[in-house]
Amino acid sequence: MISPFRYLAIAALAALGVLGSVPASVAQTATPVLRSWMSPDIGDAWTQGYKGQRTTITVVDDFSSGNRFTGNLGTGSLLYRHGEWTRLEVSMIAPLATIRSQSFYSGTTVNLAAGLNVLNLSYGMYAKGTYSLNQLGWSAQESSIINYARNGRAVVVKAAGNDGIAIGSTNAAGNKDFFNLALVGTQSAIYVGALTTNGTVSNPASLASYSNRAGTNTAVQSHFLVVGVDSSKTGLAGTSFAAPIISGYASILGSKFTSATPTQITNQLLNTARKDTLLNYNAATYGMGEASLSRALAPLTIR
Repeated sequence: MISPFRYLAIAALAALGVLGSVPASVAQTATPVLRSWMSPDIGDAWTQGYKGQRTTITVVDDFSSGNRFTGNLGTGSLLYRHGEWTRLEVSMIAPLATIRSQSFYSGTTVNLAAGLNVLNLSYGMYAKGTYSLNQLGWSAQESSIINYARNGRAVVVKAAGNDGIAIGSTNAAGNKDFFNLALVGTQSAIYVGALTTNGTVSNPASLASYSNRAGTNTAVQSHFLVVGVDSSKTGLAGTSFAAPIISGYASILGSKFTSATPTQITNQLLNTARKDTLLNYNAATYGMGEASLSRALAPLTIR
């Protein structure tokens, strides 16, 4: 069996490799603040009282390496590890969610909490494109995540990747993200691509040049969403920073639809996505469309 190697879904990051030290996290205020990179829908959800309470988001990422980079999510310029950035981002969107961190180097099973669980995966698992999926050996960590998505036990949010290709294709280095492939056809997984900014009807957004797209596989298209990642506002780019937005949205939905299953939350996000805010919408590029938190929250109940 071949073990794929891990790769963080980063692109065009500011000040890569700059050394320094940072605190483990930035404390959130009791009253969250809508930042310029966020959709206005987030502020509307907070006003209605939906802030991720009674849900758990587990961020599987890098919290221990020496690699840090600079960005600013509106709390001031910081020098953070990749996982520290994705954890901060999702905590800013769903400020009352319980946030857990697990090193993606651990290889250990991801344990679930009571209530709705959301798993944020801003990384890929790569091997040579000549291999087949059944030739790969997964650690307990990835095996547990794949099983949770297959059995609908957690909303599994996966960064699409930054090779500018269709999900499942071979990149320029001859590798494939087999983690993406392993999640195809599972009931509660969502792939997330990056737009250059949040789209509107009057100013539709386009896919970022680096972002992977849905491709022609309808099983991928039906579980693919896009959201804005405006690097001009944050200094951060990549589908790594698209995934936490969807993880935060899933948590917010869980705080309204408290009896909903992970699969119901997943389907609600997918089925309420917008196509009219995207430039030249087509499913092979944008999948189901741009996630719309306001539309997803609109009904009294979901099924």
